[in-house]
Amino acid sequence: MLATAHLASGLAIVRISLHVLAATIWVGGQFVLAGLLPTVRSLGGDAPTRVARAFARLSWPAFAVLLATGIWNNLAATNAEHQDGPWMAVLMAKMSLVVVAGFGAWIHSRPVPPRTKGISAGVGLVASVGALVLGVALAG
Repeated sequence: MLATAHLASGLAIVRISLHVLAATIWVGGQFVLAGLLPTVRSLGGDAPTRVARAFARLSWPAFAVLLATGIWNNLAATNAEHQDGPWMAVLMAKMSLVVVAGFGAWIHSRPVPPRTKGISAGVGLVASVGALVLGVALAG
């Protein structure tokens, strides 16, 4: 028997699209910024700090949208009977990675030694990618 595909409802399209757009800015922006960093450093002066502040004006609101739409997604999934053990375990792992990603990015944005900046940036990026991958797994 063939499985029938269905389209998401209008509200689900908005919810998921906002979540994916925010993830694109948060996670993708970290990769873009890392790739641009050597060029930005070559501009000298306070260019890296200025670019980081400009990115923060985009990335932190995106992180807030991720949190809000993540909660919204979880409420929608609760209604969709996704509360079995493995699904909940992956959800908890994803939520843990979201906390680590936010904390890593926050530490990175503080006035800390360069080594701490590098480590916190790496932790934040790896946790962000992990949360993204687990989000895809949760989507089924």
